[in-house]
Amino acid sequence: MAGPRPLLIVDDDAALRATLAEQLSLDGEFAPAEAATAEEAQQMLADAAARFDAVLLDIGLPDGDGRELCTLLRRQGIKIPIIMLTGADGEQDVVRGLDAGANDYIAKPFRLNELLARLRAQLRVYDNSEDAVFVIGPYSFRPSSKLLLEQARNRKIRLTEKESAILKYLYRAGGRPVGRQILLNEVWGYNSAVTTHTLETHIYRLRQKIEPDPTNARLLLTEGGGYKLDATAGQANA
Repeated sequence: MAGPRPLLIVDDDAALRATLAEQLSLDGEFAPAEAATAEEAQQMLADAAARFDAVLLDIGLPDGDGRELCTLLRRQGIKIPIIMLTGADGEQDVVRGLDAGANDYIAKPFRLNELLARLRAQLRVYDNSEDAVFVIGPYSFRPSSKLLLEQARNRKIRLTEKESAILKYLYRAGGRPVGRQILLNEVWGYNSAVTTHTLETHIYRLRQKIEPDPTNARLLLTEGGGYKLDATAGQANA
């Protein structure tokens, strides 16, 4: 099971924020954070130590229009999905929201299951886009390009399709160990001709590429009958 995905809920209605955060975190699929103003949201999104996979953004904020904030975030290079949540559901409102750079537009009051379905759909599109970037140790990982960039050393590491799939699945596990058979099934499918030895060989080759000292792994660890990714290892020196 993949780890909870961090979301930012931006709305000046404290009760709505709290209720939505509670509902979104119930099944462990999402880890919501909250912001009450445009300024607070900007600060949280600009924090280099923070990571958000999507933003749920209200239009009517006390210090500005959510559509203007969306436009600003896009100009700053933030490409994660942004979904507008608002009571303004006229055609012109929808058009303005989408023109501002929002990926989707949901009118209040909304049904939670519809919000979840549309949020998941946007995340699937983003994860497979050229824009998806995940931070792993000193690297920026671009799964669609099968590429790791180490900016501090101006180095590019090319990955195979399976290596990229392994890293992506382990990253999504949120630091939790994933059993060998589970990882094998997720990456290769239920193919009886493929054994755990194949997986172990790919893990070995991955470590040769990404670990400063492959004999003393810090990023890609063996644990609990499987493997886990410590995506924070080595970031302080990146």
